[in-house]
Amino acid sequence: MNTPPLSMYLHVPWCVRKCPYCDFNSHRAEEELPEAAYCEELIKDLKQSLEWVQDRPLQSIFIGGGTPSLFSPAAFEKILSQIEAHIPFSDDIEVTMEANPGTAEQQRFKGYRQAGINRLSIGVQSFGNEQLKALGRIHSAEQAEKAMDMARQAGFDNVNLDLMHGLPQQSVAAAKADLQRAIDLKPEHLSWYQLTIEPNTEYFKRPPQLPIDDDLAEIQWQGQNFLAEHGFAQYEVSAYSRGKQSRHNVNYWQFGDYLGLGAGAHSKITREGQVHRFWKTRLPAHYMDENKHFTAGHEVIEGDQLALEFMMNALRLTGSVDLSLFEQRTFLPLSAIRGPLEQLETQNLIVLSNGQLQTTELGQRFLNNTIAAFMPD
Repeated sequence: MNTPPLSMYLHVPWCVRKCPYCDFNSHRAEEELPEAAYCEELIKDLKQSLEWVQDRPLQSIFIGGGTPSLFSPAAFEKILSQIEAHIPFSDDIEVTMEANPGTAEQQRFKGYRQAGINRLSIGVQSFGNEQLKALGRIHSAEQAEKAMDMARQAGFDNVNLDLMHGLPQQSVAAAKADLQRAIDLKPEHLSWYQLTIEPNTEYFKRPPQLPIDDDLAEIQWQGQNFLAEHGFAQYEVSAYSRGKQSRHNVNYWQFGDYLGLGAGAHSKITREGQVHRFWKTRLPAHYMDENKHFTAGHEVIEGDQLALEFMMNALRLTGSVDLSLFEQRTFLPLSAIRGPLEQLETQNLIVLSNGQLQTTELGQRFLNNTIAAFMPD
């Protein structure tokens, strides 16, 4: 049986403070983080999860949060060495860590690189100081630029900048100016995506004034063209690269497997013809309680739901997807989605050719409608 590639996600659940738009599993850090204790639990979690590896090497590791850069390089060196002792690494493994410019220090960046982290994702969000204040960020535009300089000096040659648009009262010109400052820093990759108001956030309780729909559409259109002019190829709805795509995220979008470690981390694993999803307990205190199990829930994804989840990921990609992947990764016949595929092709939302599926520009623009065609009745 052709088992999908395997990635790993590590979750560090603490931040200096919670941003008003954030719906991730993050918690305000106390004065002293339980770094050593949490690392020990991650290692225990790893050892309990080895049954799901099935002799596969890790293609990528993504360390997210929260703010992972609150932890020391020594912590990640310990964790990564333990992972490699139990699971083989592919020769060209990609190891990404999210970093907040407000917690960036030159020595730490050098230490992260020496620990085996070879890709950084720096959470800039905006280069407008007023916007950053409204977003609850703890850094300034100048600190973001300095963090990029530190990354280069530390030896990182694969850096993503995380940038949002459609920010409170943001004009088209301001959004484009943000992109220009990001491009000037010469990152290998940009994640550029629209701010959305999610439930269980401060912004949901007290919504800010966002740009009108016409302005949002203009920001998107002008921004995509601007990035293309500067050599950034869009390969997913919000991902643009100059030759170095995020291998970790591509594995998600192609419905590969991933093993999640840490408070609230999710896993999707294929085993014996079934696709499993399980997730760890969310609260850090519960995760570190030795009397509790790490896993909070587990389910087998089947039928229409499995088809939907594959398509939700595949349709985000701008390039073509081999439809044989659908049968390989879901164990379902292509006939299970033939009706919706033909309907979407008639509507010019996708193109089908020689066993390949590709979302059209119109399909990308109305992605939610495109995905809705696969929703179970």
